[in-house]
Amino acid sequence: MTAASWYHRDISRVVAEDLLAKAGKDGCFLVRDSESVSGAYALCLLFQRHVHTYRILPDEEGLLSVQTIQGIQAKCFRTLTDLIGAYQQPNNGLVIPLLYPVNRAREPVDEDSGESGGTGGCVCGEGSIWGAGFPTQCSSLCSEIDFTLAGLETLAKVFDPPASPRSPVREQVSPPLPQSLTLATTSLQLCGDRPVAQLGCHVLLNSAFCVRTQADSPVLLLQKREAFCQLLQLMKIQHSNLDEPDLISVYVGTWNMGSAPPPRSMASWLTSRGLGRTQDETTAGIPHDIYVIGTQENSLGDREWVEFLRASLKTLMSIDFRVVALQCLWSIKIVVLVKPEHERRISHVNTSSVKTGIANTLGNKGAVGVSFLFNGTSFGFVNCHLASGSEKTHRRNQNYSDILRSLVLGDKRLSSFDLTLRFTHLFWFGDLNYRLDMEVQDILAHVNKKEFEALLAVDQLTLEREKNKVFLRFSEEDISFPPTYRYERGSRDSYVWQKFKTTGVRINVPSWCDRILWKSRPETHVLCNSYGCTDDIVTSDHSPVFATFEVGVTSQFVPRKGKESLACIEWDSIEVIVKTASRSKCYIEFHSYCLEESQRSGENSSQSSDIPGFLKLSWSAKQLPVLSPILSDLEYLLDQHLLLSIKGMDSCESYGECCIAMRSMIGSLAQQFETFLFHRGEETGSMRGWMKVRVPKDRRSTRERLYGNTAMPLNCCCFRDMGSSSLLGDQGKPRVAGGSSPAAISPAPGGTRTGQALNKWEFPCCHSLCPLPSRVPSWERLGLEQLGVPAIWANSSVETLCCIPINLYSLCSVQSGSALRPTRRSPTSRPSPSQLCAPSGNCQHAAPWPLIC
Repeated sequence: MTAASWYHRDISRVVAEDLLAKAGKDGCFLVRDSESVSGAYALCLLFQRHVHTYRILPDEEGLLSVQTIQGIQAKCFRTLTDLIGAYQQPNNGLVIPLLYPVNRAREPVDEDSGESGGTGGCVCGEGSIWGAGFPTQCSSLCSEIDFTLAGLETLAKVFDPPASPRSPVREQVSPPLPQSLTLATTSLQLCGDRPVAQLGCHVLLNSAFCVRTQADSPVLLLQKREAFCQLLQLMKIQHSNLDEPDLISVYVGTWNMGSAPPPRSMASWLTSRGLGRTQDETTAGIPHDIYVIGTQENSLGDREWVEFLRASLKTLMSIDFRVVALQCLWSIKIVVLVKPEHERRISHVNTSSVKTGIANTLGNKGAVGVSFLFNGTSFGFVNCHLASGSEKTHRRNQNYSDILRSLVLGDKRLSSFDLTLRFTHLFWFGDLNYRLDMEVQDILAHVNKKEFEALLAVDQLTLEREKNKVFLRFSEEDISFPPTYRYERGSRDSYVWQKFKTTGVRINVPSWCDRILWKSRPETHVLCNSYGCTDDIVTSDHSPVFATFEVGVTSQFVPRKGKESLACIEWDSIEVIVKTASRSKCYIEFHSYCLEESQRSGENSSQSSDIPGFLKLSWSAKQLPVLSPILSDLEYLLDQHLLLSIKGMDSCESYGECCIAMRSMIGSLAQQFETFLFHRGEETGSMRGWMKVRVPKDRRSTRERLYGNTAMPLNCCCFRDMGSSSLLGDQGKPRVAGGSSPAAISPAPGGTRTGQALNKWEFPCCHSLCPLPSRVPSWERLGLEQLGVPAIWANSSVETLCCIPINLYSLCSVQSGSALRPTRRSPTSRPSPSQLCAPSGNCQHAAPWPLIC
């Protein structure tokens, strides 16, 4: 096939329509690869501001023809150029002859890593001496390059083996880890006669905040409070009686190693200690369930690197982690390690890689990815190294799009869906290479003052995300650590922003090149507990970056015995607005793990185009199928999601995809949903509608989970009126739901004492560690009985308004000067406004009630 100027290869439908709209002439055309049929093409033609798409299909002999309606003889051509030439003539069956080709843009020169480069793709006309042989020659050249590089790597291993991690290298001293905590033997200690803390409440402008002070010590830092909550959660996970976990911890690390061997110890990196939001010393020694390590410019051999990581983790955690996957692209590597007890829970492991180097044929830049199922939850991990240079923002955006489109991960049945929708949780990290658009001296001044907000305002990745150019709907934890690039090797005291190359001096301003982002399906549980960088690993000009996550997972569900009552998914209506200049009829394709096979709707019942460039489509209940899940149990359906794709009737190409959580749709009445449509990393429209998931009465039982409606961490408490923005209820008193106390307290652990049950105050459950998915205010009983804590009743609609430090180790009715612990007062008694708001005082009614020390 001739590399003609009108052939745009694998651009998306949206991009093709934008190019034709910019040309603006009737008869403008271009050819792109088909998104729905491998080896086919799509001829896009503009007429009267509408884009008409014709599918070009190859037959068994390789001849090309434009798809026609049944009964009409198709004209066959040997080459795409011959076909286009024939349809440039009038009266050829198209709405208008092909008159004005829309030429593709010349790809920019990529000079990453000092390598000499050329154009990403050469634009050759039909008269070029290269002709049709040019793409073939390029393909052969790529094969030769891969073969040569493979040979060079083999020779390097034989004659110049990489430095062993155990060989003498630059020695770095990390602060010693505290003694690893063994959760199974962690003891519960009595508080004894610890001084009673004071709780002062200040009311200002119809809002309130509480501050707890101590006579002999300063207010504890927020980090200590968070660490206690994490430790409490980890203990609950460890001591749960569940056969299968529903909450796991995931570690993600990324490091551009700068082609240098690693230090002997990487303890600070693997235990999330250093700068930024880091792991507390009390939890740093607790192993995570899954470790995902991504590196760039890693000169070590694949096997040697994996064994070095396993040995490092075994030294730190005394656990022999298992290797789930290793994927490499030149010096870009990703390794997934898992605890031995989880090895059997992981299945459907897939790996993939994409080259985005010079002309997208070299692997010096690109991405590697791994996907797998952890019981019933799908995970995806992508480690990438994007184009370098402050001026290469557009090139980096294109790298991201190429990776998103080309990585082959996840369920093959979902290959037509956007990569970001294929997984329950997708983590994307690496040396993204986005820079700061600010003068070097100004950046250094802000870094010295730790004024990171001012720098984030000029961060290229932040700006591109705000423009919806890359990483749509991804999340990133707040950055509270200094830029991780470009440091002087051997130290973290100064940045080196001048890079001397043969072509001159290149300025590399200090930047947050190394990032970790994630995207999860709606109404799932994922929480970032740390995000930072090390300050003691100095072998590279990049600092390693880490992040840890608490992730909810589902088990392989076994249906309960009982009569065969079937659940069903019913649709009342669906409305869609898509970005397109086409006027094709469309249908909806439904995919889900809970469906035996994919389903499709009829064509839309109505459509309109009130706004140029957008098409509004509607489906009524008559055109929408009733879906039957393979299992009807509520516990199973709560964790399921539906993937929907809007496709054209003529081309079967997707106009956009979306994901709907079934959790909020369960009930006898239809619930409204609204979501965005995505395609190839772009936002292409929106969808809204009404649906319901009917569950039989005998299938509605569920089990308690470690996340969702779970116990509130004891460092968060306040009282708020459900119908008011004020903390206080009627007559200035805290709101009480009902006049009776909750159920009696369960027996506490041996050696502890229990007090009376608490009043039914409104305890908020909106702490970062325990988000609640509830959509309506409702009272939930919080069970902390296993820790000896009395039952607490909580309202999930209340916001957290104050935080009380963690060494307040007891519970109380809120009153001046009392610790949080049960009182000897009447269960229905309420403190007066003066008691609630008094800044200090001594409580004479509180009885000690220990929790944890």
